[in-house]
Amino acid sequence: MWDRQIPELSQHWRIFRYDLPGHGGAPAYPAAAVTDLADRLLATLDSVGVQRFGYAGCSIGGAVGADLALRHPHRVAALVLVAASPRFGTADEFRQRGVIVRSNGLEPIARTSPERWFTPGFAAAQPAIVEWAVQMVRTTDPGCYIASCEALAAFDIRTELPRIGVPTLVLVGAEDKVTGPAEARTLVAGIPDARLALVPGASHLAPVEQPAAVTDLLLMHFSTAWQDTLASIPVPPNPGFAAPFAPVVPVAEITASVDLPDASPTGRTDRYERGMKVRREVLGDAHVDAATAASDGFTDDFQDLLTRYAWGEIWSREGLDRRSRSCVSLTAVVASGHLGGLAQHVRAALRNGLTPVEIKEVLLQTAVYCGMPAAGAAFEIAQSVIQEETTPPA
Repeated sequence: MWDRQIPELSQHWRIFRYDLPGHGGAPAYPAAAVTDLADRLLATLDSVGVQRFGYAGCSIGGAVGADLALRHPHRVAALVLVAASPRFGTADEFRQRGVIVRSNGLEPIARTSPERWFTPGFAAAQPAIVEWAVQMVRTTDPGCYIASCEALAAFDIRTELPRIGVPTLVLVGAEDKVTGPAEARTLVAGIPDARLALVPGASHLAPVEQPAAVTDLLLMHFSTAWQDTLASIPVPPNPGFAAPFAPVVPVAEITASVDLPDASPTGRTDRYERGMKVRREVLGDAHVDAATAASDGFTDDFQDLLTRYAWGEIWSREGLDRRSRSCVSLTAVVASGHLGGLAQHVRAALRNGLTPVEIKEVLLQTAVYCGMPAAGAAFEIAQSVIQEETTPPA
């Protein structure tokens, strides 16, 4: 993605590039949090003797850069956030994408990537680069792609933007429909030392689509760490490139991390907050928001009990992973005959990593031990939910 910036930038600085886990042929060490990606990157930089650096990242790479600036400000000298956002869509959207990949593989995502990443004119004029983008997605490790979706689902620094204290350039394609000018302006409004660069004729992958403009902006920002880039940038008359498209291998991949145990919450408030976090991750924001909105003085205590006990204690225990807990929950709901709640547990099972085939096997098991009528009704409900949740967008 940065191939066309490297020749010019490398005349001025040592350039270090990295692949995300499972992307570009990098080892498949899934990281389900942006903080994990940032910590791995710092560990790799430490191993090659890099202490203080300027950072440029696009999309999820921008999220990594923002996290570095927040948690390790002494390491970041200057920051460029390309096609970035303080919050990327909604958690439900990204977890839904993970469900689609588990059920259909990466092909549906790969096929629709060009329309999200490039303007129509560029896609028509540069079929080789469009094919590169499609192949890049196709060859990504599915588990690592899903983990990246989980990382973006949990990423939200809207309230933390004022703590980013490094000179920041927020660069966005004027036609970016994924993280566009509105998200860029939110970043600029929140970061004290930030400037906006709006690149005409570019969508989500501005470094690929308008390489000369992006290179100039990077040179200007990293050279001075402060320039007003609000002025319009001329669009090149010809979207073609003088040099053929030849990917360059990054310097290194970020390394695997060591899992650290979470501190166990003890107080009531901690259990409620942890429970609400897990409840949203498993059931989705839309479901939890609807349940919360429907609650009143009569049901508030029950919602509080449900969040603290079911989600803050039982679902938060380490003895079973969430896939296993979904298997148990599906069986229990069918066995008890409480099929009114089955749809939400099927959705939760998909979000927790069960495939439709695995859900089918769980329901077949219930047919033997819970009875054919209950299993038949469960299959009907689950079939409808799975079709709805796993069908790729048109």
